Amino acid sequence: MRFTVTGCAGFIGSSLVDRLLQDGHSVKGFDNFSTGRHEFLAEAHRSSHFSLIEGDILDTSRLYAAIEGADFVFHLAANADVRHGIERPSKDIEQNTIATFNVLEAMRQAGVRRIAFSSTGSIYGEPEVFPTPESCPFPVQTSLYGASKLAGEGLISAYCEGYGITGYIFRFVSILGERYTHGHVFDFYRKLMRNSQEIEVLGNGKQRKSYLYIQDCINAIMTAIQHPQAQAKINIFNLGTDEYCSVDQSLGWICESLGLNPVRRYTGGERGWIGDSPFIFLDCSRIRTLGWKPQLTIPQSVKLTLDYLVSNPWLLEVR
Repeated sequence: MRFTVTGCAGFIGSSLVDRLLQDGHSVKGFDNFSTGRHEFLAEAHRSSHFSLIEGDILDTSRLYAAIEGADFVFHLAANADVRHGIERPSKDIEQNTIATFNVLEAMRQAGVRRIAFSSTGSIYGEPEVFPTPESCPFPVQTSLYGASKLAGEGLISAYCEGYGITGYIFRFVSILGERYTHGHVFDFYRKLMRNSQEIEVLGNGKQRKSYLYIQDCINAIMTAIQHPQAQAKINIFNLGTDEYCSVDQSLGWICESLGLNPVRRYTGGERGWIGDSPFIFLDCSRIRTLGWKPQLTIPQSVKLTLDYLVSNPWLLEVR
């Protein structure tokens, strides 16, 4: 098959590109390299079945060139920096919502009929049901990031209904693993490299989160798009593990692995920042019914992520 991957040079996007090429598919990548890294596409560039178009997803002419001729679009390009939405509200709307509309319009014009979308567990806000299923009623949105992703989901659903497109929406927990470039493991490791004696922890350290290893995430995505039981107009899946940990626990694993015991300074409150959900834990039974299950636990994923950062110190310098 011929795939287009937006955000192809990012953490998840580049990992997906490698998997698609390994499986014998043709891949056209699209990225503006605002956060993606050319280094992550080194393996892809060795394949004659990979081509790259560099451009911004708001540039509709270049986007159309990337999507034209595809059988399937993976739309992963997004602003994923949840913390700073309040400071730069237009960025989430432009890069997550308007960008998704542009992708859908390019697909409609090019006659492409299948799309997979990287959404987020943040669209559930602060739910009352844990683990949270896909059918959970949506509460008030608590972050611009989550709201912009939910708007993207709505656009995809409408295009699926109106134009005969088949859609796959994946609501991720936080993803960990190789090529990881932002998030709590990155932040903690960078802080500890600057000062191994003391570390600032946003919030009270009791926030509870679920995480998923990158290759388990890619396996889940490929399972869903290929499974005969997931061929409805719109197919929505939570992706995560059946466990969670506190911020303090994760920091403990990181410190133990590095042989450090810093004094912890908490900023206070049950949230690390405005829009931070103090508890994210998704019900992933729907994707499990298709035969998928994660291979790595959260502690294993944290350790692998840390090992990758230790082995690639250049990533700390490119922020």
